[in-house]
Amino acid sequence: MTESDVVPAWRDQDFRLVPAAVAAWGGTLAGLRLGWWAALVTGVVAVALSAVLLVRGRRLGAAGALLLLGLVVAGPGALRIRAAEQDVLGAEAQHGPTAVLRVEVTERPRPIHRAGYADQQAGTRSVVVEAGVRSATVDGHPAGSTGRVLLLAPTAGWADLLPGQEVTASGRLAPARGGDLTAAVLYVREAPAGVGEAPWWQRAASALRSGLHRLCAVLPEEPAGLLPGLVLGDTSALPQQVEREFKDSGLTHLMAVSGGNVAVICGAVLLLFRLLRAGPRLSAFAAGSCLLGFLVLVGPAPSVLRAGLMGGVGLLALALGRRGSALPALAFAVCLLVAWDPAMAADFGFALSVLATAGLVLLAPRWADSLVRRGIPPGYAEGMAVPLAAFVVTAPVIAGMAGTVSLVSVVTNVLAAPVVAPVTVLGVLATVVGPWWPGAGRLLVHLADPEARWLITVARHGARAPGAVLDWPGGWWGGLCAAGLVVVAVFALRFRRVRLLVAVALVAVLLTVVPARVLAPGWPPAGWAMVECDVGQGDALVLATSEPGRAVVVDTGPEPGPVDECLRRLGVDRVPLVVLSHLHADHTGGLASVFEGRAVGAIAVGPGRAPGWAWQQVSREAGRRGVPLLELSEGQRLSWPGLTLEVLGPRYVTARSPAEQDGTMINNSSVVLRAETPAGRVLLPGDVELAAQADLLSDGADLRADVLKVPHHGSRFSLPGFLAAAAPRAALVSVGAGNSYGHPSQSTMDVLKSLGALVTRTDVDGDTAVLPGEAGPAIARRGEPRGPPR
Repeated sequence: MTESDVVPAWRDQDFRLVPAAVAAWGGTLAGLRLGWWAALVTGVVAVALSAVLLVRGRRLGAAGALLLLGLVVAGPGALRIRAAEQDVLGAEAQHGPTAVLRVEVTERPRPIHRAGYADQQAGTRSVVVEAGVRSATVDGHPAGSTGRVLLLAPTAGWADLLPGQEVTASGRLAPARGGDLTAAVLYVREAPAGVGEAPWWQRAASALRSGLHRLCAVLPEEPAGLLPGLVLGDTSALPQQVEREFKDSGLTHLMAVSGGNVAVICGAVLLLFRLLRAGPRLSAFAAGSCLLGFLVLVGPAPSVLRAGLMGGVGLLALALGRRGSALPALAFAVCLLVAWDPAMAADFGFALSVLATAGLVLLAPRWADSLVRRGIPPGYAEGMAVPLAAFVVTAPVIAGMAGTVSLVSVVTNVLAAPVVAPVTVLGVLATVVGPWWPGAGRLLVHLADPEARWLITVARHGARAPGAVLDWPGGWWGGLCAAGLVVVAVFALRFRRVRLLVAVALVAVLLTVVPARVLAPGWPPAGWAMVECDVGQGDALVLATSEPGRAVVVDTGPEPGPVDECLRRLGVDRVPLVVLSHLHADHTGGLASVFEGRAVGAIAVGPGRAPGWAWQQVSREAGRRGVPLLELSEGQRLSWPGLTLEVLGPRYVTARSPAEQDGTMINNSSVVLRAETPAGRVLLPGDVELAAQADLLSDGADLRADVLKVPHHGSRFSLPGFLAAAAPRAALVSVGAGNSYGHPSQSTMDVLKSLGALVTRTDVDGDTAVLPGEAGPAIARRGEPRGPPR
């Protein structure tokens, strides 16, 4: 690879609009982050620079564009940012008053998913609604505002609103986070009032989206939830485990409608009209009509508008017979969109979309040509160059935004690329055809099913690859560090010796790190009796029976995925019983993933039924899987070869009313188990706190244990007398790194250490196994803790 392979031939590109796009984007972003004066200063500097270029008579087109955009940033752009900063609702929100707002919805409501639930509908209780203010009343007094607000509202009545509808919302104002044009946030608790009618095209688009969901009901749950996400960016029915796997494997962009979808739709139409021997103008007109309909169908998100505008400019260039205009089209789209809506300058999705397109235009063609010259077939070369270029230019933004970098992104995107276009086209056709011809719609959905399953398979294996996700510093500094490394790496690869050293280093890593993680000869340790799985801020334990591959699971962690990975590492394929100590999400969120590739006998719970929505989720999961749902009671004994469980509690039970939502009462209703294992006696108290622990002590329960699962993640709400009654030799704390609860409490840890217990923590030790030892239970640590919550 030579310098010309890495650095594109800049002379082949038309950069005249790029300075204007950079000035518009950078100036507006500076104004949003620093204040309206920063946009004014940037605009004035751009105008001055363009004046110098015009006087010298150099690059007149670029200078004219820069002058125009500089004036826009310094004038209307700065004024709009200033107006948002000084909006009356922003000032009033500092005091938290009540307000009644008449607003117009500007985007489709976005669900806020409860962490830890595979069923998105059950885990969704609130939505975010972006809206523009038409009139406002604060504490009973009129407020002259026409700014933007975010509504945090309950799902009921709000989730089905459409862009263009006017509604009246009442609630309490709170300050906006800043950095965009939002004046305030309104916390809404009631259903919308005075709901107006949406435009006819929005109603039609909503009917088509609903129709696709109905058509997808003929598919299994995972592809049925994925297909609307791939086609429309609608992930409302997608299981959370699949969504997490797509994120960890670097495939999330496939479910965010952007330039890729536009390219597929327009490309399919252009190909069809080319086969019909239509002229370029007719082809461009047909593709543009389909593009417009597609944009209405998916909604006016920033990345969609950016992709639509760029696609429209590209089609216009095609109609006029001007090819090779991708870069000017991108720059023009950036200029126009930032001028039209300055808030887009601070939108991460907009940034990712622009950078990915720039990478495909500037880097991918040259890298593909370089690979072809080295003997790789053109199709394979493009399939490797495109995801590699997209990864290189977007990795810094993703690293800063998410605090992670997917190391398998390039490979997974190469494997996914062949099916993205077919599944998108089939999904769009099913959406359009389904309402008029349901049979054909169902056929198209069935044809898209194998492609969707392939993408799920690629994402699942990519997410489970050793070291698939690398933790990285978040924020601006993390992004800048990642960008610096990318630049150094790209330019370093110009030199043959450096490439050779990199290849040797990669081989060394593959030969040392990967086998150790994949083969993991020391894990699981032979004869393990119990494993505390590292699932982050939550609980999940596995109790072995004497039959290989068969184990009881107690709690399932906060989200799908981690408990499944832990069970796979342990080789568990039969689970006679899943015990949910109580119904908090950090104990039940991974329930669905226990069923992945395993036979499950039953789900057991205690007498508590709060919170109500969580009980409904568990009941629905049991019914969907066709397994019985059992209630455990005090004194009950359950036995399997090599394992016995005795139920010691709860002796403190919450009301059965789903309205009873007090967190402490729910914790105190935890099922308390005593397990007899080959490694000794294990006490599993769930999340019991002071009252429940006191009840167990006063009733004289035999709490002695060789191993204690420390209650409530080691919180400070543990009685020293309770811990002393257990007198464990080993105490296991299941806790997430960097959690915001202060778990585990230092006072609790000090008490355990004073009792002579060996204390382990999953945030430090990773999966922790208990196995028989010569003088009592022995502890083995896997040593790969799960990182901070993402």
